[in-house]
Amino acid sequence: MNYFVHESSIIDENVTIGEETKIWHFCHVQSGVTIGSHCSFGQNVNIAGNVKIGNGVKVQNNVSIYEGVELEDYVFCGPSMVFTNDLTPRARYPKGKAGYFKTIVKKNATIGANATIVCGHELGESCMIAAGAVVTKNVLPHALMAGIPARQIGWVCECGQVLSEELICPDCGRRYNKIEDGIEEQKENT
Repeated sequence: MNYFVHESSIIDENVTIGEETKIWHFCHVQSGVTIGSHCSFGQNVNIAGNVKIGNGVKVQNNVSIYEGVELEDYVFCGPSMVFTNDLTPRARYPKGKAGYFKTIVKKNATIGANATIVCGHELGESCMIAAGAVVTKNVLPHALMAGIPARQIGWVCECGQVLSEELICPDCGRRYNKIEDGIEEQKENT
């Protein structure tokens, strides 16, 4: 076994876990889950059946990743953030898998503490969802989203810093250009 699972956690049958991944206290990983390498799952994380998680993902305490959610490489899920997978749940009329909506979180995206991601949407590469935001629509790559419902309030660099109005990162110096459906990093002239 080239990964770590705390003795208080439960890993069901038919689960794939990549090397150097760490699963801490009181977690449950259900059947059919695939987890990449070098991931970290904090205390009290539940990963429902058939979920796919990429490499380098970090999930903080008290997060449930429900069936229908897919996390690409290097996604960060802050403490107690929430995914949903059914737009119209009723305890009396359960729909099961047939009623689940897919949610895809693209690589390098960040979801802040206590944010809620309503199912059926895609969070773009390197986007950042502020703490407590409620996402109710697709999110563009590099978009900074905040509020209830979440709205775009700026752009973020691949490194996570908020970009200036000129779309320049104050930390790493990357520069971006506005394009029709968002921004893209400027390429060096060679």
